[in-house]
Amino acid sequence: MSKVLMKGNEAIAESAIRSGCRHYFGYPITPQTELAAYMAKRMPKINGTFLQAESEIAAINMVYGVAGTGKRVMTSSSSPGISLKQEGISYIAGSDLPCLIVNVQRGGPGLGGIQPSQSDYFQATKGGGHGDYHLIVLAPSSVQEMADLTALGFDLADKYLMPAMLLADGTIGQMMEPVELGEEKAVSTEKKPWAVTGTEMKRKHNIVNSLYLAPDELEKKNFERYEKYKTVEENEARYESFMMEDAEYCVVAFGIAARVSKNAVVAARKEGIKVGLIRPITLWPFPKKAIAEAAGKVKGMLSVELSTGQMIEDIKLAANCAVPVELCCRVGGMIMSPDEVLNSIKKLVGGAGK
Repeated sequence: MSKVLMKGNEAIAESAIRSGCRHYFGYPITPQTELAAYMAKRMPKINGTFLQAESEIAAINMVYGVAGTGKRVMTSSSSPGISLKQEGISYIAGSDLPCLIVNVQRGGPGLGGIQPSQSDYFQATKGGGHGDYHLIVLAPSSVQEMADLTALGFDLADKYLMPAMLLADGTIGQMMEPVELGEEKAVSTEKKPWAVTGTEMKRKHNIVNSLYLAPDELEKKNFERYEKYKTVEENEARYESFMMEDAEYCVVAFGIAARVSKNAVVAARKEGIKVGLIRPITLWPFPKKAIAEAAGKVKGMLSVELSTGQMIEDIKLAANCAVPVELCCRVGGMIMSPDEVLNSIKKLVGGAGK
Protein backbone atom coordinates (compact mmCIF):
# COMPACT_ATOMS: atom_id res chain seq x y z
CA MET A 1 0.00 0.00 0.00
CA SER A 2 1.50 3.35 -1.05
CA LYS A 3 1.87 6.37 1.19
CA VAL A 4 0.57 9.87 0.49
CA LEU A 5 1.75 13.20 1.90
CA MET A 6 -1.04 14.71 3.98
CA LYS A 7 -1.68 17.25 6.68
CA GLY A 8 -2.70 15.76 10.00
CA ASN A 9 -6.15 17.35 9.85
CA GLU A 10 -6.74 15.98 6.37
CA ALA A 11 -5.57 12.51 7.43
CA ILE A 12 -8.26 12.47 10.12
CA ALA A 13 -10.94 13.40 7.60
CA GLU A 14 -9.90 10.83 4.97
CA SER A 15 -9.54 8.10 7.60
CA ALA A 16 -13.02 8.89 8.94
CA ILE A 17 -14.48 8.54 5.45
CA ARG A 18 -12.64 5.24 4.91
CA SER A 19 -13.97 4.07 8.28
CA GLY A 20 -17.55 4.44 7.06
CA CYS A 21 -18.37 7.89 8.42
CA ARG A 22 -20.83 9.68 6.16
CA HIS A 23 -22.06 12.37 8.54
CA TYR A 24 -20.02 15.37 9.68
CA PHE A 25 -21.25 18.42 11.57
CA GLY A 26 -18.96 21.21 12.66
CA TYR A 27 -18.08 24.86 12.86
CA PRO A 28 -14.80 26.42 11.70
CA ILE A 29 -12.07 27.27 14.21
CA THR A 30 -8.29 27.30 13.90
CA PRO A 31 -6.20 25.09 13.96
CA GLN A 32 -8.56 22.33 12.75
CA THR A 33 -10.35 24.12 9.91
CA GLU A 34 -8.68 22.01 7.19
CA LEU A 35 -10.53 18.97 8.54
CA ALA A 36 -13.90 20.63 8.00
CA ALA A 37 -12.82 21.98 4.62
CA TYR A 38 -11.79 18.48 3.52
CA MET A 39 -15.14 17.08 4.59
CA ALA A 40 -16.96 19.89 2.76
CA LYS A 41 -15.28 18.83 -0.49
CA ARG A 42 -15.49 15.06 -0.07
CA MET A 43 -18.83 14.34 1.56
CA PRO A 44 -21.10 15.54 -1.29
CA LYS A 45 -19.13 13.34 -3.73
CA ILE A 46 -19.73 10.15 -1.71
CA ASN A 47 -23.39 10.67 -0.85
CA GLY A 48 -22.45 11.87 2.62
CA THR A 49 -23.61 14.77 4.74
CA PHE A 50 -21.49 17.82 5.52
CA LEU A 51 -23.18 20.59 7.42
CA GLN A 52 -21.57 23.70 8.84
CA ALA A 53 -23.86 24.37 11.76
CA GLU A 54 -24.72 27.82 13.09
CA SER A 55 -22.69 27.11 16.22
CA GLU A 56 -20.69 24.45 18.03
CA ILE A 57 -23.71 23.82 20.25
CA ALA A 58 -25.87 23.08 17.23
CA ALA A 59 -23.19 20.86 15.69
CA ILE A 60 -22.87 18.54 18.70
CA ASN A 61 -26.63 18.17 18.97
CA MET A 62 -26.77 17.19 15.31
CA VAL A 63 -24.14 14.56 16.13
CA TYR A 64 -26.39 13.42 18.98
CA GLY A 65 -29.28 12.95 16.57
CA VAL A 66 -27.36 10.93 13.99
CA ALA A 67 -25.64 8.86 16.69
CA GLY A 68 -29.10 7.79 17.86
CA THR A 69 -29.75 6.24 14.46
CA GLY A 70 -26.65 4.05 14.73
CA LYS A 71 -24.72 5.73 11.90
CA ARG A 72 -21.06 6.67 12.18
CA VAL A 73 -20.87 10.40 12.83
CA MET A 74 -18.24 12.88 13.88
CA THR A 75 -17.53 16.49 14.72
CA SER A 76 -14.32 18.44 15.14
CA SER A 77 -13.28 21.66 16.77
CA SER A 78 -10.55 23.29 18.80
CA SER A 79 -10.43 24.06 22.50
CA PRO A 80 -13.01 26.89 22.93
CA GLY A 81 -15.36 25.12 20.51
CA ILE A 82 -15.06 21.86 22.41
CA SER A 83 -16.01 23.73 25.59
CA LEU A 84 -19.22 24.84 23.90
CA LYS A 85 -19.98 21.23 22.96
CA GLN A 86 -19.69 19.88 26.50
CA GLU A 87 -23.41 19.80 27.35
CA GLY A 88 -24.13 17.85 24.16
CA ILE A 89 -21.22 15.49 24.80
CA SER A 90 -22.64 14.75 28.26
CA TYR A 91 -26.05 14.04 26.70
CA ILE A 92 -24.47 11.62 24.20
CA ALA A 93 -22.52 9.86 26.96
CA GLY A 94 -25.65 9.75 29.14
CA SER A 95 -27.56 8.15 26.26
CA ASP A 96 -24.82 5.54 25.68
CA LEU A 97 -24.28 6.46 22.05
CA PRO A 98 -21.16 6.16 19.89
CA CYS A 99 -19.55 9.04 18.00
CA LEU A 100 -16.12 10.55 17.35
CA ILE A 101 -15.17 14.02 18.59
CA VAL A 102 -11.91 15.60 17.41
CA ASN A 103 -10.16 18.30 19.44
CA VAL A 104 -7.11 19.85 17.78
CA GLN A 105 -5.99 21.83 20.81
CA ARG A 106 -4.89 25.46 20.91
CA GLY A 107 -3.56 27.61 23.72
CA GLY A 108 -5.87 28.93 26.40
CA PRO A 109 -7.73 29.68 28.59
CA GLY A 110 -10.32 31.85 26.89
CA LEU A 111 -9.66 32.55 23.23
CA GLY A 112 -5.97 32.17 23.99
CA GLY A 113 -3.99 31.70 20.79
CA ILE A 114 -3.95 29.42 17.77
CA GLN A 115 -0.64 27.72 18.62
CA PRO A 116 -0.51 24.11 19.89
CA SER A 117 -1.31 23.13 23.46
CA GLN A 118 -2.19 20.12 25.61
CA SER A 119 -4.10 22.05 28.23
CA ASP A 120 -7.43 20.32 27.54
CA TYR A 121 -6.20 17.11 29.19
CA PHE A 122 -8.37 17.54 32.30
CA GLN A 123 -11.41 18.43 30.21
CA ALA A 124 -11.02 15.35 28.01
CA THR A 125 -10.04 12.76 30.61
CA LYS A 126 -12.12 13.85 33.59
CA GLY A 127 -15.44 14.20 31.78
CA GLY A 128 -15.59 17.85 30.74
CA GLY A 129 -19.35 18.22 30.92
CA HIS A 130 -21.70 17.62 33.84
CA GLY A 131 -22.35 14.28 35.50
CA ASP A 132 -20.46 11.02 35.90
CA TYR A 133 -19.11 9.88 32.54
CA HIS A 134 -15.96 9.17 30.54
CA LEU A 135 -14.83 9.45 26.95
CA ILE A 136 -12.33 7.14 25.33
CA VAL A 137 -9.47 9.59 24.68
CA LEU A 138 -6.84 8.84 22.03
CA ALA A 139 -3.67 10.94 21.68
CA PRO A 140 -1.85 10.76 18.30
CA SER A 141 1.81 11.76 18.00
CA SER A 142 2.15 11.58 14.20
CA VAL A 143 0.10 12.13 11.07
CA GLN A 144 0.00 8.33 10.66
CA GLU A 145 -1.59 8.05 14.09
CA MET A 146 -4.05 10.80 13.24
CA ALA A 147 -5.39 8.38 10.63
CA ASP A 148 -4.97 5.15 12.60
CA LEU A 149 -6.50 6.43 15.84
CA THR A 150 -9.44 7.96 13.97
CA ALA A 151 -10.34 4.49 12.69
CA LEU A 152 -9.75 3.01 16.15
CA GLY A 153 -11.87 5.70 17.76
CA PHE A 154 -14.89 4.78 15.64
CA ASP A 155 -14.40 1.08 16.37
CA LEU A 156 -14.07 1.55 20.14
CA ALA A 157 -17.03 3.93 20.26
CA ASP A 158 -19.19 1.33 18.51
CA LYS A 159 -17.85 -1.51 20.65
CA TYR A 160 -18.58 0.14 23.99
CA LEU A 161 -21.46 2.46 22.98
CA MET A 162 -19.77 5.62 24.22
CA PRO A 163 -18.19 8.71 22.66
CA ALA A 164 -14.52 8.65 21.70
CA MET A 165 -12.31 11.71 21.44
CA LEU A 166 -9.19 12.22 19.36
CA LEU A 167 -7.14 14.68 21.43
CA ALA A 168 -4.55 16.12 19.05
CA ASP A 169 -2.68 19.40 19.01
CA GLY A 170 -2.16 22.19 16.50
CA THR A 171 1.31 21.05 15.49
CA ILE A 172 0.27 17.56 14.42
CA GLY A 173 -2.90 18.95 12.87
CA GLN A 174 -0.90 21.29 10.63
CA MET A 175 2.23 19.24 9.90
CA MET A 176 2.58 17.15 6.75
CA GLU A 177 4.00 13.61 6.80
CA PRO A 178 3.69 10.48 4.65
CA VAL A 179 0.70 8.43 5.75
CA GLU A 180 -0.57 4.99 4.79
CA LEU A 181 -4.35 4.97 4.74
CA GLY A 182 -6.45 1.92 5.48
CA GLU A 183 -8.74 0.23 3.00
CA GLU A 184 -12.12 1.88 2.65
CA LYS A 185 -14.87 0.09 4.56
CA ALA A 186 -18.33 -0.29 3.11
CA VAL A 187 -20.85 1.82 4.94
CA SER A 188 -22.58 -0.51 7.37
CA THR A 189 -26.20 -1.38 6.68
CA GLU A 190 -26.50 -3.37 9.89
CA LYS A 191 -29.61 -2.54 11.89
CA LYS A 192 -28.45 -1.99 15.45
CA PRO A 193 -30.98 -3.27 17.98
CA TRP A 194 -30.84 -0.07 20.05
CA ALA A 195 -31.00 2.46 17.19
CA VAL A 196 -33.88 4.83 16.50
CA THR A 197 -34.65 3.94 12.88
CA GLY A 198 -38.36 3.24 12.71
CA THR A 199 -39.97 0.00 13.76
CA GLU A 200 -41.82 -1.07 10.59
CA MET A 201 -44.30 -2.38 13.17
CA LYS A 202 -41.94 -5.33 13.77
CA ARG A 203 -40.43 -4.42 17.13
CA LYS A 204 -40.90 -2.24 20.16
CA HIS A 205 -39.96 1.41 19.96
CA ASN A 206 -36.39 2.35 20.83
CA ILE A 207 -35.97 5.52 22.85
CA VAL A 208 -32.78 7.58 23.10
CA ASN A 209 -32.79 9.22 26.48
CA SER A 210 -30.54 10.51 29.26
CA LEU A 211 -33.37 11.70 31.53
CA TYR A 212 -34.20 9.54 34.56
CA LEU A 213 -36.38 11.40 37.05
CA ALA A 214 -36.46 8.54 39.56
CA PRO A 215 -33.16 8.79 41.50
CA ASP A 216 -32.90 5.05 42.10
CA GLU A 217 -33.25 4.41 38.35
CA LEU A 218 -30.59 7.00 37.52
CA GLU A 219 -28.25 5.58 40.15
CA LYS A 220 -28.68 2.08 38.67
CA LYS A 221 -27.93 3.42 35.19
CA ASN A 222 -24.79 5.23 36.35
CA PHE A 223 -23.48 2.15 38.17
CA GLU A 224 -24.10 0.03 35.06
CA ARG A 225 -22.18 2.54 32.96
CA TYR A 226 -19.24 2.48 35.35
CA GLU A 227 -19.09 -1.31 35.12
CA LYS A 228 -18.65 -0.80 31.38
CA TYR A 229 -15.93 1.77 32.05
CA LYS A 230 -14.08 -0.78 34.20
CA THR A 231 -14.08 -3.16 31.23
CA VAL A 232 -12.67 -0.42 29.00
CA GLU A 233 -9.92 0.29 31.56
CA GLU A 234 -9.00 -3.38 31.77
CA ASN A 235 -8.90 -4.00 28.02
CA GLU A 236 -8.18 -0.82 26.09
CA ALA A 237 -5.27 1.02 27.74
CA ARG A 238 -2.59 1.61 25.09
CA TYR A 239 0.92 3.02 25.27
CA GLU A 240 4.33 2.95 23.60
CA SER A 241 7.44 1.97 25.56
CA PHE A 242 10.76 3.39 24.32
CA MET A 243 14.14 2.35 25.76
CA MET A 244 12.53 1.27 29.03
CA GLU A 245 14.20 -2.17 29.25
CA ASP A 246 17.10 -1.00 31.44
CA ALA A 247 15.88 2.50 32.28
CA GLU A 248 16.68 4.04 35.65
CA TYR A 249 14.54 7.11 34.91
CA CYS A 250 11.28 7.44 32.98
CA VAL A 251 9.88 10.29 30.90
CA VAL A 252 6.10 10.28 30.33
CA ALA A 253 4.74 12.37 27.45
CA PHE A 254 2.08 12.24 24.74
CA GLY A 255 1.42 13.91 21.41
CA ILE A 256 3.95 16.42 20.11
CA ALA A 257 5.64 16.55 23.55
CA ALA A 258 6.46 12.84 23.19
CA ARG A 259 8.20 13.42 19.85
CA VAL A 260 10.37 16.09 21.43
CA SER A 261 10.99 13.87 24.46
CA LYS A 262 12.18 10.94 22.32
CA ASN A 263 14.99 13.11 20.98
CA ALA A 264 15.89 14.13 24.53
CA VAL A 265 15.93 10.49 25.67
CA VAL A 266 18.29 9.55 22.83
CA ALA A 267 20.54 12.51 23.70
CA ALA A 268 20.53 11.52 27.38
CA ARG A 269 21.49 7.96 26.51
CA LYS A 270 24.50 9.29 24.58
CA GLU A 271 25.59 11.01 27.79
CA GLY A 272 25.28 7.76 29.74
CA ILE A 273 21.95 8.49 31.44
CA LYS A 274 19.73 5.41 31.42
CA VAL A 275 16.35 6.96 30.69
CA GLY A 276 13.33 5.70 28.76
CA LEU A 277 9.95 6.97 27.63
CA ILE A 278 6.38 5.83 28.17
CA ARG A 279 3.99 7.46 25.71
CA PRO A 280 0.32 7.11 26.61
CA ILE A 281 -1.72 6.53 23.45
CA THR A 282 -4.96 6.32 25.40
CA LEU A 283 -5.22 9.18 27.90
CA TRP A 284 -8.42 7.56 29.12
CA PRO A 285 -8.12 4.81 29.98
CA PHE A 286 -4.73 5.96 31.29
CA PRO A 287 -2.01 3.25 31.17
CA LYS A 288 -1.85 3.00 34.96
CA LYS A 289 -0.33 -0.48 35.06
CA ALA A 290 2.56 0.46 32.80
CA ILE A 291 3.31 3.56 34.88
CA ALA A 292 3.04 1.58 38.14
CA GLU A 293 5.41 -1.10 36.83
CA ALA A 294 7.91 1.54 35.72
CA ALA A 295 7.67 3.31 39.09
CA GLY A 296 8.69 0.07 40.76
CA LYS A 297 11.93 -0.08 38.74
CA VAL A 298 13.13 3.50 38.18
CA LYS A 299 14.51 6.19 40.50
CA GLY A 300 12.36 9.05 39.22
CA MET A 301 9.83 10.10 36.59
CA LEU A 302 9.40 13.24 34.48
CA SER A 303 6.10 14.42 33.01
CA VAL A 304 6.58 16.48 29.84
CA GLU A 305 3.47 18.48 28.95
CA LEU A 306 2.22 21.52 27.07
CA SER A 307 0.24 22.49 30.16
CA THR A 308 1.03 23.72 33.64
CA GLY A 309 0.81 20.14 34.89
CA GLN A 310 -2.31 18.05 34.28
CA MET A 311 -1.20 14.58 33.23
CA ILE A 312 1.35 14.64 36.07
CA GLU A 313 -1.52 14.07 38.51
CA ASP A 314 -2.41 10.77 36.82
CA ILE A 315 1.25 9.78 36.76
CA LYS A 316 1.58 10.44 40.50
CA LEU A 317 -1.58 8.46 41.24
CA ALA A 318 -0.36 5.51 39.17
CA ALA A 319 3.14 5.69 40.69
CA ASN A 320 1.58 5.70 44.18
CA CYS A 321 4.41 7.77 45.72
CA ALA A 322 7.00 5.10 44.81
CA VAL A 323 9.33 7.64 43.16
CA PRO A 324 9.58 11.43 42.74
CA VAL A 325 7.66 12.79 39.74
CA GLU A 326 8.82 16.12 38.28
CA LEU A 327 7.39 18.38 35.58
CA CYS A 328 8.83 19.86 32.39
CA CYS A 329 6.31 22.15 30.72
CA ARG A 330 5.69 24.99 28.30
CA VAL A 331 2.32 26.69 27.90
CA GLY A 332 0.46 29.29 25.85
CA GLY A 333 1.40 27.74 22.52
CA MET A 334 5.11 27.33 23.25
CA ILE A 335 6.79 23.96 22.66
CA MET A 336 9.79 22.82 24.67
CA SER A 337 12.99 21.93 22.85
CA PRO A 338 14.80 18.59 23.24
CA ASP A 339 17.52 20.47 25.15
CA GLU A 340 14.95 21.73 27.66
CA VAL A 341 13.70 18.19 28.25
CA LEU A 342 17.28 16.94 28.50
CA ASN A 343 18.06 19.57 31.15
CA SER A 344 14.96 18.52 33.09
CA ILE A 345 16.11 14.88 32.90
CA LYS A 346 19.49 15.92 34.31
CA LYS A 347 17.81 17.82 37.15
CA LEU A 348 15.69 14.75 37.91
CA VAL A 349 18.81 12.58 37.99
CA GLY A 350 20.55 15.03 40.27
CA GLY A 351 17.58 15.30 42.61
CA ALA A 352 16.91 11.58 42.74
CA GLY A 353 20.56 10.91 43.47
CA LYS A 354 20.58 12.98 46.66
